[in-house]
Amino acid sequence: MLAPGAVIGIVGGGQLGRMIALAAARLGYRCHVLAPERDSPAAQVTDLATVAAYDDEAALDRFAAAVDVVTMEFENLPVEALARLARTRPVHPLPAVLAICQDRREEKAFLARLGAPIAPYAIVEDAQSLEPALAALGRPAILKSARFGYDGKGQARIAAGGSVAKAWATTPAPCVLEGWIDFEREISVITARGPDGASASYVPVENRHRDGILVQTIAPAPIPADLARQAQALAERIAAGLDLVGLLAVEMFVTRDRRLLVNELAPRPHNSGHWTIDACAVSQFEQLVRAVCGLPLGDPGRFADAVMDNLLGNEVERWPAILAEPGARLHLYGKGEIRPGRKLGHVTRIIRNG
Repeated sequence: MLAPGAVIGIVGGGQLGRMIALAAARLGYRCHVLAPERDSPAAQVTDLATVAAYDDEAALDRFAAAVDVVTMEFENLPVEALARLARTRPVHPLPAVLAICQDRREEKAFLARLGAPIAPYAIVEDAQSLEPALAALGRPAILKSARFGYDGKGQARIAAGGSVAKAWATTPAPCVLEGWIDFEREISVITARGPDGASASYVPVENRHRDGILVQTIAPAPIPADLARQAQALAERIAAGLDLVGLLAVEMFVTRDRRLLVNELAPRPHNSGHWTIDACAVSQFEQLVRAVCGLPLGDPGRFADAVMDNLLGNEVERWPAILAEPGARLHLYGKGEIRPGRKLGHVTRIIRNG
């Protein structure tokens, strides 16, 4: 158990790192951010920062020497860099977890071994193997780049009669081809797991997307209570299978016949958990701090329902109106440049119960 006053190393300087650092400060911890960007959102809220490339070995060694434990705010990092840090400091989650979650081929294989329900899929290493995979899975289907995809990037839908060549040209190889799922809604469960194997899960939430980017989260998801319990149990089983310490977000489809299918895993705080800052006694970010420092996990229960909306691109310019709105809770990320689709903040609106 790391006592308050210890230094938590955060690899990555985005808004998730920023909110981790803010939660850690409330519990008396300091955070040291490693990121290649100057004035990153996370570095703005701590006086400890290393500005260096993630594969800069000398910088990694200096960073490790300056912290007591290491976590990360996104998974598309060089596994070798995390492995180097793990030689001298505890790293949560383990580099092996990142190796699984940053490659859809490894992720699908892991979920299949675990017996978790997933959509039918095929590995597509080159253009020649795409047509046989389509013949096996049928159309429509979704072609997804195996690595470095996020917010809908690196994905293409192949419809009946659609161009296979066009889909292949826009999706970096290697890929995973997924059979089409006629789903009712998309949900996610964020579960925390401590070094002792203790777990705590937030309620499943419904996620709504536009152009592949999350735009709204509704907490809790409007699904039957028994299905919500199944989703939480499934997330906890996956976290245990990974031997994860920290947070795991499990994105799932709810099919029209009320089955769950796991879509993707994220071993870190997740956009769909931002509502927990304002509607729970212990946010997902505090829960991560508790897990990686070996503290008891907090109660994930909510004291209110909530709706969280991302502020994408020019939507952030609504901040004066949002501040004037009773009950709206605004969070801005300190990013200077406004670009279409860029996540610049979010607003949570509390729905009082009773």
